[in-house]
Amino acid sequence: MKKVHAPTDYHFRLQDGLLGAQMLFVAFGALVLVPLLTGLDANVALFTAGVGTLVFQIITRGKVPVFLASSFAFIAPIIYGVGQWGIAGTMCGLLAAGGLYIVLSILVRIFGSGILHRFLPPIVVGPVIMVIGLVLAPVAIHMASGRTGDGSAWLVPETTAYIIAGIALTVTVLVSLLGHGMFRLIPILCGIIAGYGASLLFDLSGLTATLHASFDPGDLPNWTGPALISMQKAIEAPWLAIPNFTMPVWNLEAILFIVPIALAPAIEHFGDVMAIGGITGKDYVRDPGIQNTLLGDGVATSVAALLGGPPNTTYSEVSGAVALTRSFNPAIMTWAAIAAIILAFVGKLGGLLSTIPVPVMGGIMVLLFGAIAVIGIGTLVRAGTDLMQPRNMAIVAIILVFGIGGMTFDLAIVKLGGIGLAGIIGVVLNLILPYSVHD
Repeated sequence: MKKVHAPTDYHFRLQDGLLGAQMLFVAFGALVLVPLLTGLDANVALFTAGVGTLVFQIITRGKVPVFLASSFAFIAPIIYGVGQWGIAGTMCGLLAAGGLYIVLSILVRIFGSGILHRFLPPIVVGPVIMVIGLVLAPVAIHMASGRTGDGSAWLVPETTAYIIAGIALTVTVLVSLLGHGMFRLIPILCGIIAGYGASLLFDLSGLTATLHASFDPGDLPNWTGPALISMQKAIEAPWLAIPNFTMPVWNLEAILFIVPIALAPAIEHFGDVMAIGGITGKDYVRDPGIQNTLLGDGVATSVAALLGGPPNTTYSEVSGAVALTRSFNPAIMTWAAIAAIILAFVGKLGGLLSTIPVPVMGGIMVLLFGAIAVIGIGTLVRAGTDLMQPRNMAIVAIILVFGIGGMTFDLAIVKLGGIGLAGIIGVVLNLILPYSVHD
């Protein structure tokens, strides 16, 4: 008798290959955005997203229809880490972040999910997420105005940059607000395409060269040129190439800086799993269990770090596509993972992505980093947190000022600061501060 598969059962079929590729298309803009912003290799990110998704499926026994790819929560620490310790040293910290996920999954397995809410309540997680977004605000403005991420030199004349960044930002916002069907799920990709297209028009019309001729760089180094887009890297890139994998190198300072940041996305993982469960009508918190989904996320992140890729997380865009297409079969995500791995070996793709002008990315970053901060605010609002209560006010205030202000502690063998310090301080304050007599 032929077995009848429920819509949510894992059922690998050749005819689902195109649908899987469509799921990757939905995730593509956000997936490659992280490596493009942080200096990592986009082809490596594609490979580790595919491998990470397959690892997640193995650990969760193919029960959850999610796709794992580059996490926005780690953009700030990766940008800082690559500047301080290089890619290899930063990967050591990201490998440890994946290890933290694994430890948390073990704690949940032993003590239940309540243990995380005890140590990481919204009053800690919310402001840490806000810090992750807000600490990057200057980088977004610098790139949107045509400068390097640290603002130290000009890459594109300011007037040109603001126009291109404005086009990318406007299209991203409008698609997210007014888009229908699949377009509503790919606002970032639409913004990148619009900004890139506008840049091509500027170059072809001669407007880029005209604005460049009248540009005054002031006291900053001037690395601008008469064209926004140079196809040289795309032309020189081979059609097929092994991604530029990078192995981690031990760095204790990177570990202590990055690991606390993983606390916030680890908690957000719960919301992601519950969201996809609401879409499919299945309780994934119970089966395969939140401890296994968290373990799968952690192992996927560790594998990514071992190869030089960004940490993985479940993608809400893909969950939205699952809801839109009613494609609940988890095997479709296997096809998406296979497509990502295949694309990772297309050298021309990485070369083409490297031609995207800085202002295009800067315009999207303005929305992206602000949205991360809003997610942190939403975490507090959904929890009904009373910020006027003295204990809550103290925790949130100290996390925000330490994180955004750049507080650092030099502990002789290691320097702890920024977002990582803010996360640790938040956890400690939540554990030691007493409730007032009026609570």
